Amino acid sequence: MMLIRTIVLSLLLAAPARAETLANKLFGAIDAPSTQDSMPIGSYAKGCAAGLVELPETGPTWQAMRLSRNRNFGQPVMIDFLKDLSQTAADIGYGKGLYIGDISQPRGGPMTSGHASHQIGLDADIWMLPPRSLSLTVGEREAISSIPVRSADQRSVTENWTKVHRELLKQAALDPRVDRLFVAAAVKIEICKTAKASDKKWLQKIRPVAGHDTHFHVRLKCPKGARLCETQKPTVAELSKNGDGCDDTLTWWVTDYLDPPKATGKKPKEDDAPRKKGPREFTMADLPKQCTGVLQAD
Repeated sequence: MMLIRTIVLSLLLAAPARAETLANKLFGAIDAPSTQDSMPIGSYAKGCAAGLVELPETGPTWQAMRLSRNRNFGQPVMIDFLKDLSQTAADIGYGKGLYIGDISQPRGGPMTSGHASHQIGLDADIWMLPPRSLSLTVGEREAISSIPVRSADQRSVTENWTKVHRELLKQAALDPRVDRLFVAAAVKIEICKTAKASDKKWLQKIRPVAGHDTHFHVRLKCPKGARLCETQKPTVAELSKNGDGCDDTLTWWVTDYLDPPKATGKKPKEDDAPRKKGPREFTMADLPKQCTGVLQAD
């Protein structure tokens, strides 16, 4: 740990390297959280995290998966939430609890692979596979895979989708700590088929997004007093002014998104603006200034 941290700090403190070294390389090299007070810093997709807490690899109602990634760290509120939801999952018959995927790196920040978000310790992935066993070895957790609940053509749910999946999403969305839940569009469409007016309170938090066929993504609100945490805009309330999201904006995901309208034949205008950086291209200069202190801290 000390050797790796020394190398990271030498890169960080060297002016030319600070300008050129990608932030994901720096954050990915740290294998333990800082001893600072817990604080999410910046936004979900451009930030870092101080004082994260490690989710134990195994608990009475959960197991952390893919431990080789070292991404089972989160803000205290996230770790508490996951423990609570895993107990709820067990109580409603979602297997023995939860298989929990990526949360954040030990100090948050951009990752070398996978996610654009998960940078401030307030995002977590939960497998759609109800656990049959909570005694998987480290090796078994690397080899086992979740199950798809969305069809290959992205338009409907599969036979793996159950009423218990729906209930788990509902219970997660009803938690006041949750900002939104990301699922495959087909999942929300299926939920909307039987939705009642009284479901709006939680259903508005269920947001469709591509790529979520084997897991759902939980995003928590900025904790009270987290002055360096940026609330996501627009908020779910702003997105849901017209209802619960069971409308044309949802249908778009299985129509125009999958089969874009034919081009009009007009040549698009050239864009002279510089290409927007992706999260894996961020340098320390792109992140909140407090992130340098997170890397330097013990």
